[in-house]
Amino acid sequence: MNQRAVWALIALVVIATRLCHLKIVWVEEGYPTAAAIQILAGKTIYKDFWFDKPPLFPAVYLLWGARTGLALRIASALYVLLAAWVTAKFARALWGERESLLAAALMAFALTFWIPSAVLVLGPDMLMIVPHVLAVFWAWRGEGAKAGLACGVALALNAKAVFLLPVCSAFLMPQLFAFAAAFGGCCAVWLGALTAMGALDGWWRQVWEWGFLYSANTFATSEGFTRTASWAGFHATFLVGAAIWFWREREWRFVIWFAISLAAVCAGWRFFPRYYFQLLPVATLLGARGLMLIPRSTWRLAAMAFLLIPFARFGPRYLQLAADQVAHRPHDWRDLAMSNDTAAAARAMKTATGDTLLVWGYRPDLFALTGLRTGTPFLDSQPLTGVIADRHLTSTRSVAPELARRNRSLLLGTSPTWIADGLGPYNPALAIDQYEDLRVWLRHYQIAGRTDGFILYRRSETSPQP
Repeated sequence: MNQRAVWALIALVVIATRLCHLKIVWVEEGYPTAAAIQILAGKTIYKDFWFDKPPLFPAVYLLWGARTGLALRIASALYVLLAAWVTAKFARALWGERESLLAAALMAFALTFWIPSAVLVLGPDMLMIVPHVLAVFWAWRGEGAKAGLACGVALALNAKAVFLLPVCSAFLMPQLFAFAAAFGGCCAVWLGALTAMGALDGWWRQVWEWGFLYSANTFATSEGFTRTASWAGFHATFLVGAAIWFWREREWRFVIWFAISLAAVCAGWRFFPRYYFQLLPVATLLGARGLMLIPRSTWRLAAMAFLLIPFARFGPRYLQLAADQVAHRPHDWRDLAMSNDTAAAARAMKTATGDTLLVWGYRPDLFALTGLRTGTPFLDSQPLTGVIADRHLTSTRSVAPELARRNRSLLLGTSPTWIADGLGPYNPALAIDQYEDLRVWLRHYQIAGRTDGFILYRRSETSPQP
C-alpha cells in the first residue's frame, strides 16, 4: 500500500469514527465549551468566572465558536490527523518512510480505539500531544528556540508540560540557553496577556493552588498498577515494539523520554485514561521502529495482532452509534446515562434570550447544550462545596471548606435565571438546598422541572435583584 493510500485510510477511519459521536457531548468537552461561551459573551477567564485549567485550553474551542455537533467532531478528527502527521514527520527524520507511515497509523489507531471519553475529547492531555511531539523533535534536531516555544505552548494547555522541560534538556545539552530563553519568552507572552486582563492572580489560585489541592487528595492509589496494566494490555503492540527497540538500539535520550513520560502519568497518582497520552508519543515512535526491526514479516504481523484487542473492544461501539444515527433512535449506552440526562434537562428548560445559569454539580455540558451564559462566577459547584468532582457523587468530604464558604457568599450577590442542581439527586447531602448560608437566597427560586439527575430551579418573576 502506497503512502497516499495509507493516509487516505487513516483519514477515513478517523473522520468516520468521530462522526459516530456527532450527537454526543462528553462532559470533559462541555467544560471548555462552557468557558468559551463565556469568553464569547465578553467575560474574562479567571477574573469573571472560575476555570481550573490552563488558558489556551478553552481558547482552542473559540476556533469553532464553541459549537458542538459537526464542528466539534471535525475539529477532533483534524487534530488526530495532525498528531499522526507530526509523529510521522519525527519518525521519518529518525529512521525512514516505513517507520513514518507505521507511526502515523499507530498514533491514529491509539487515539481512536480506546476509552471513548478520553480519545473523543479535545482535552488538555490530548491537545498537548502535538506540541509534545514537536518539542522533542526540535530538541532532537538541536533547534532549542523552537523546542522552547513548543514547551511554552504546551504549558498554556496542560500543567504537566513541565515534564517536557527535562526531556528536551536531555536532547539539548549544548543549546539550553536558547531553549530556556524561548520557553521563558513564550510563557511571558501569555502570562503578560493574563496580567493585562487582570486575571493573573485568578489563574494562579484556580489552576495551580486548586490543582495542588486536587493532586494532594488522591483516591486511585490502589488502582494505579491495575490501570497501567490495562493500558499496557490495550497497547501491547506499542510496548512489544518499544521493547525490541530497547534490545536492539537503546539510545539513552529516548529511554529518558520514556521514563519521564511514565513519571508524568503517575504524578498525582490518579491514573485517569487521558493521563496516558503523555506516554503515547514516545511509545508510538519507539514501537513503530521496534516493529520494523523484527526480521520476519510473519513475526511482525504476530506482534501487530495485539491491535485486535482494542479494535474488538472498542470498534463495535462505533458501529452501534452509527446504527442509532441512521435509525434516528437515542443511544442506549450506560456511559452516556448522565449525558442523556443533561440533554433532557436542556430540553426541559424553557429558556429565553438573556437567561443565565448556575450549574450545581459538575455538569458543564448543560452550558454547551443550552448556550447560556453563567449568572455567577462559577461553571460548576466544586469551588462552592470544596468536594472534588471525581468523588462528589458519593462523598461529602470538602478539601477546602473555608474557600467554599467564601465562594458561596459571592452567590448572594448574584441572581441567575436558572439553577440546575445536577448533584443533589445523586448525593442529597450536597444538594444546593442543604447549605444553610444559601437557603434565604434560594427562596427566590421555584422548582420548574426535574429529570432523573437534575432539579431545575427558575428565579421567581417577583424576586428582587440583589
